[in-house]
Amino acid sequence: MIKGIIVDDEPIARKRISNLINDFSDELVQISAECGNAENAISCINKIQPQIIFLDIKMKDMTGFDVIRKMKVKAPPVIIFTTAYDQYALQAFDFFAFDFLLKPFKDDRFYQSLRRSIEHIKKSNANLYEKKLNDLISYVKAPNANQFYSKKERLLIKLGNKATIINTNDIKYIVANGYYAEIFTNQKKYVLRTSLTKLTNQLDPNCFIRIHRSTIVNINMIQEVVFSDYGEIDTKMLDMKLFRVSKSNKKTFLSKLGAE
Repeated sequence: MIKGIIVDDEPIARKRISNLINDFSDELVQISAECGNAENAISCINKIQPQIIFLDIKMKDMTGFDVIRKMKVKAPPVIIFTTAYDQYALQAFDFFAFDFLLKPFKDDRFYQSLRRSIEHIKKSNANLYEKKLNDLISYVKAPNANQFYSKKERLLIKLGNKATIINTNDIKYIVANGYYAEIFTNQKKYVLRTSLTKLTNQLDPNCFIRIHRSTIVNINMIQEVVFSDYGEIDTKMLDMKLFRVSKSNKKTFLSKLGAE
């Protein structure tokens, strides 16, 4: 019998996974614990030493990556990530060849992942999986790892002795002006003393892209892309503002829009 643990801060999500496993015809997996928060999950994992973990990414107290970083296991468990947030983490999943279930997932997709995991556990390639797990642990400990799973949904703009909080989804574009970044929304312009490089690392890469050393745009706010006869590209925003895409950012920009 394979020991498993379900980690998810949503009771309904934990119940569904548990039911799917109970209905699994082979009955090879026994759920030894269900954890509603990351702290409890770390304790259970270290005590039970499961062979398979169904791990949510975004929880209230920590992330699934924090759980991986703090768990202490003698043998590497198979980890199936479950997440409703595909913006940041899937690059890491693909790179390290771990499986993930994007919520809401279908029953067949769950069983496909479960069967693959069981087959993997039965095989004698534990050394290969241990290397992949250690690579992932090293990866999430890296200084720039946060960009995959902790992007800011809000920005704090200080104005004298007050501060304004803006939703990043409301940002149309950001323009560098000396040591400051001018952040434009439909409502108003905000000025923040920071670099565009720092803002780029904080914003959702699926929504925001740096098209020039002085410009970041929200992809969802682009009305059209204008191509010139000389190979230059401009972006026309919904408010009709026009920005030039630099040559060094051209390929990434077109790829992000699915044009290349």
